[in-house]
Amino acid sequence: MRALVWHGPEKLAVEEVAEPEAGPGEVLLAPEAVGVCGSEVEGYLGAQANRTPPLVMGHELAGRVVALGDGVEREWEGRRVAVNPLVAAPDAIAGIEQLAGDRQLIGVHRPGGFAERVAVPVHRLRSLPEGADARLGALAEPLANGVHAARIGRAGVEGGPVDRAVVIGAGTIGLVTLQAIEAGSIGVIEPHDGRRAMAVGLGAHEVAPDEGGFDLVFDAAGTPDTRRLALRLLRPGGCAVLIGLHADEHPIGFHDVIRRGLTIRGSYAYADADYDAALAMLMDGRAGLGELEAAQPLEAGPDAFAELAAGPSSRLKVFLAP
Repeated sequence: MRALVWHGPEKLAVEEVAEPEAGPGEVLLAPEAVGVCGSEVEGYLGAQANRTPPLVMGHELAGRVVALGDGVEREWEGRRVAVNPLVAAPDAIAGIEQLAGDRQLIGVHRPGGFAERVAVPVHRLRSLPEGADARLGALAEPLANGVHAARIGRAGVEGGPVDRAVVIGAGTIGLVTLQAIEAGSIGVIEPHDGRRAMAVGLGAHEVAPDEGGFDLVFDAAGTPDTRRLALRLLRPGGCAVLIGLHADEHPIGFHDVIRRGLTIRGSYAYADADYDAALAMLMDGRAGLGELEAAQPLEAGPDAFAELAAGPSSRLKVFLAP
């Protein structure tokens, strides 16, 4: 079968690879839409240590079940599904399954959806309604990140209700996060004109970097500057939720964090309940990214990754359709 294979920094090619088999408790899925995630672009550049070449990436996926492994109920055969790609360890703590040390992610620790077939544990499947757009099914994974971040962020705010929130960075994760926030006022800080306009179209308003006084701030960029900005924007007792993984180590002034009673929350991935809530929001129209780009064949993958790696693009979400 054909697959888009990553061989190291900026080395991506469509190749013939062995077709996977559905093991016990697994199905074979024919992907219909697979989103390109920002973390995969970082991986493409060699900036993500958890990805080891050669690798078939693709964890934002939806498609049709075409084969069943042993022990899988026949009712799954032929069904169109979205895939929750986080496979938790058996001893994972319920509600924070994604934080287990030996968790696996389809497209990172096992072959992903940028291929004509992919093996998926049946308990990671979520049925799609009749006629549902597979691209919306693929968007459930990034939206689940936003649902999770919004949920834990509200819990971290002290001293009153969450009236004012702001999202830094209006890429895909920033845009889905702002749709999951429950606040009276939601702002956005984003230098790219097209992405900022998209955020405004989804109900946010532009915020100046020196505005301040926010109850809740989400950093979807993850640079040293945006993380410092997130803390500076908070009111006393406020909460900064750090989602972006662009940079690792950098200094933060902790005297200010302590004296203003700030909460810093890391938000990694999502729990099963967050994914299910995200899929429901997409299916009933409560969330989305407007008019979506048509899914492209695998052969468009190398050029798409190269374009996205070159810097912020007007292409908000690229989908491949193996």
